[in-house]
Amino acid sequence: MANREALRELQSRLASRLQAARTEGVQASWLAVEAAGAKYLFPLAQSGEIFPFASPQAVPYTQPWYMGVANLRGGLYGVVDLSSFVEGRAPAMRSDASRAESRLVALNATLEVNCALLIDRLAGLRNLDAFASSSEPAQGSPAYFGSGYTDANGAYWQEINLQALSQHSQFLSISA
Repeated sequence: MANREALRELQSRLASRLQAARTEGVQASWLAVEAAGAKYLFPLAQSGEIFPFASPQAVPYTQPWYMGVANLRGGLYGVVDLSSFVEGRAPAMRSDASRAESRLVALNATLEVNCALLIDRLAGLRNLDAFASSSEPAQGSPAYFGSGYTDANGAYWQEINLQALSQHSQFLSISA
């Protein structure tokens, strides 16, 4: 019950910040998230609804990063462990405490992929003013990596182009 109230409060704060950004002329460009210690930026136009963690139903013979399917507000979504997919390793075990902070971020419906990304923590909204510097993706980075940004505290944030991710052949090939 407390988790639902906390999620509603978070969504309410995000909605009010988005509305304030529109009226003040400041455009929040990204949803900032953390997964397995890495910091990522999802373009707001490509991000969908945020859900509390719901244990997905496992699907046999799939990649380790594909956690299964979950019913999220009446829609069936494939659930992908973001850090496991990006790093190409098996998903890390999560404690009950870390699952309480975990969220599923759905891809925007316009991308036409019913998928939600498992992240460890929401870090709020960011715009370009929140960063001290930017850089192009490193040589050999996945095609869905956008620019990298460093904030005033020296933390590195990697932009993930969710549209490019949703069309990436490895992302679409969930069979083991």
